[in-house]
Amino acid sequence: MMRPHGVGFYAPSGFALDLAAVDRAAGRLEAMWERVIVDPTCRTRWQRFSATDDERLAAVHRMADDPRVDLAITLRGGYGWTRLLPRLEFTVLAGARKLWLGYSDFTAFQLAALAHAGMVTFAGPAVSGDFGAPEPSAFTFDHCFGLLDQARFCVDCALAGPDVACAGTLWGGNLAMVAHLVGTPYLPRIDGGILFLEDVGETPYRIERMLYQLHHAGILAQQRAILLGRFTEFTLSDNDGGYDLDAVLAQLRGVCTTPILTGLPFGHVPDKLTLPVGGRCELTVRAGAGILVFSDYVR
Repeated sequence: MMRPHGVGFYAPSGFALDLAAVDRAAGRLEAMWERVIVDPTCRTRWQRFSATDDERLAAVHRMADDPRVDLAITLRGGYGWTRLLPRLEFTVLAGARKLWLGYSDFTAFQLAALAHAGMVTFAGPAVSGDFGAPEPSAFTFDHCFGLLDQARFCVDCALAGPDVACAGTLWGGNLAMVAHLVGTPYLPRIDGGILFLEDVGETPYRIERMLYQLHHAGILAQQRAILLGRFTEFTLSDNDGGYDLDAVLAQLRGVCTTPILTGLPFGHVPDKLTLPVGGRCELTVRAGAGILVFSDYVR
């Protein structure tokens, strides 16, 4: 896989919270490639979205149709992809052979594209909070473009949980989005896969409830391993009485026999991996030392 020559920014969900971040991201990536194309939706707002549904849908198609764009990066998450899913022509998007990158609300598009067209997309940094951050993460930059530069990429990281040696299709993303798609035609059916999950602003009992939804649907039992990333930006209340993420993990492990590991460097945090959703992952964990080898994500 070769590093893309042209990068496109577009806003399929929320509006830019900081327009200066768009400019910072464009400047940084222009220094690395030949060009950066900034779609008009990156600088507009309509209600809580970047633009109307029609205009956000058009932005997706502009990224797919523009021959100058090799890598399309979402502005940010928020909410919006769900409203576009029934109107997307996934076989056409797959035929455009672009690299699609983002996270959070982008999970809805990633899983739908995998379910409908077998598209491999990339869960990783977005424009506003990552490439456009006042002080961007070298970890995030290095892992993103390290993976995009190679057909096979290896990551070492600490993973807490049982020893594991397995391989399968890597899939998942934002927990709320994954749970949201259960029972719809936009959730891929992955047996023997490696499922990764993260979320932001969800308290432990809500996280457990969504995990139970995946458990009751039989999804967790179908996986070879479950990788939990970061769950951030929530506040425990007096009602929780010590009920925290450790309690959620203990409960989940009590009802699910699939190996569950924590510590994946991914989520709404500055330091995040780039993960090929729909690609292959070989996972080995020994005494807390994890090795992930990604492959089969080359266009």
